[in-house]
Amino acid sequence: MREQAQKGGGDAATKRQHEKGKLTARERVTLFLDEGSFIESGQFVTHRCSDFGMAEKRFLGDGVITGHGTVDGRPVFVFSQDFTVFGGSLSGAYAEKICRLMDQAIKVGAPVVGLNDSGGARIQEGVVSLGGYAEIFLRNTLASGVVPQLSAVMGPCAGGAVYSPAITDFVCMVEKTSYMFVTGPNVVKTVTHEEVTSEDLGGAHAHAGKSGVAHFTAANDAASLALLRHLLSYLPSNNAEDPPFVPTDDPIDRADPALDSIVPADPNRPYEIRDVITGVVDTGSFFEVHEEFAPNIVVGFARLGGRVCGIVANQPAVLAGVLDIDASVKAARFVRFCDAFNIPLVTFEDVPGFLPGTDQEWNGIIRHGAKLLYAYCEATVPKITVITRKAYGGAYDVMSSKHIRGDVNLAWPGAEIAVMGAKGAVEIIFRKEIKASDDPEAEEQALIDDYRETFANPYKAAGEGYIDDIIEPSQTRYRLCRAMDLLKTKRDTNPPKKHGNIPL
Repeated sequence: MREQAQKGGGDAATKRQHEKGKLTARERVTLFLDEGSFIESGQFVTHRCSDFGMAEKRFLGDGVITGHGTVDGRPVFVFSQDFTVFGGSLSGAYAEKICRLMDQAIKVGAPVVGLNDSGGARIQEGVVSLGGYAEIFLRNTLASGVVPQLSAVMGPCAGGAVYSPAITDFVCMVEKTSYMFVTGPNVVKTVTHEEVTSEDLGGAHAHAGKSGVAHFTAANDAASLALLRHLLSYLPSNNAEDPPFVPTDDPIDRADPALDSIVPADPNRPYEIRDVITGVVDTGSFFEVHEEFAPNIVVGFARLGGRVCGIVANQPAVLAGVLDIDASVKAARFVRFCDAFNIPLVTFEDVPGFLPGTDQEWNGIIRHGAKLLYAYCEATVPKITVITRKAYGGAYDVMSSKHIRGDVNLAWPGAEIAVMGAKGAVEIIFRKEIKASDDPEAEEQALIDDYRETFANPYKAAGEGYIDDIIEPSQTRYRLCRAMDLLKTKRDTNPPKKHGNIPL
């Protein structure tokens, strides 16, 4: 019986899986977990359906492999959908296997990793299959913020099936062999008369770049599994633990002189914020999340002095680092994940404000921008902010300012902290004076220079106590590492409540 279970849907079905460039469900589990660590559960489970001739079609395991093992020696629960058995379609018994695994993961306090490759609900079982999905969605929700949940989409994932990965914390899609959509190309054509391929509608790059559903893409199954193993190295096993500490030989007092000149003298010229991040964090430790989506903000994990932190950084090289709807939602979700799992937040701020325009306003930039504000306000983990250049308007408040419980707020000497840019402010405040002047251009420039000297610098904010210190850029790593060390025992709480009402 074990030998039979090991074969899944049989040799022919396995061959077809390989011809598509995909590994089998069991091969994926073996490759993902530490060698020899997998303990399978539910290997002899079969479906209970007798309609449509299903009584004569039974496979041990019923299309999903479930169990636990270790990744880098740490316990992990995993389920792997087997496309060689009924196209990986979900039955009632199949769903129960996954639900039992997730219930145990919550009790034990270990991550859940789902390897998705399924044709969706098993039609022969009707509502039993649909009920099975709902049971899984419930457990995804109950586990959210308790244990990390990672999803790899390694084949089809359509209809209601998409909502399980969507509730999990991170989604990785395999290029060219995976897709996700609520309704497929045929339905889209019937309803909207649009002609679109599965790849364009719901492929890896469509969701990584357009919808933001996918946080990562990988070239193949093996690369996807390696990426998830690497991601787990930054995460605690549950919300009661701290993330893993990894000793580093990168000195905490390492100065990076290149940072002293990285910000251009012209305030309107861009620079690459990733160069700032990589110059400050432990060498080679920056692991970007959501790289293709909303590139005007950069988020990811890194280490400072061996301690894991979540990085949120405005990207002046894209849209001048402005906050728009997608950037706000992307960063808000990342901030809330870090807060749920005790990961300190380090924010690099260079933001001219929120993106103007009818498209942004009509699509709810107020509501979506408020998500990022809410996430930072709600977060009780250590919060450290470095203003590298601009911090204008409401965006200054939003980006982990001292006013919303920022713990350590630093600024580089060229930082500009103001309601708006000097030119815009002068045009509002001194409109009449400029118009009445004999030389309006010269008058305007003199007023701009005066405004910038008075307000567009970090010293006014530092004088009010809103900035803890103004530092040389080259010393940023040392100051951040010292702040991380100081705040490692921070404890803060929010008022007792069932939950807040984030502006979804």
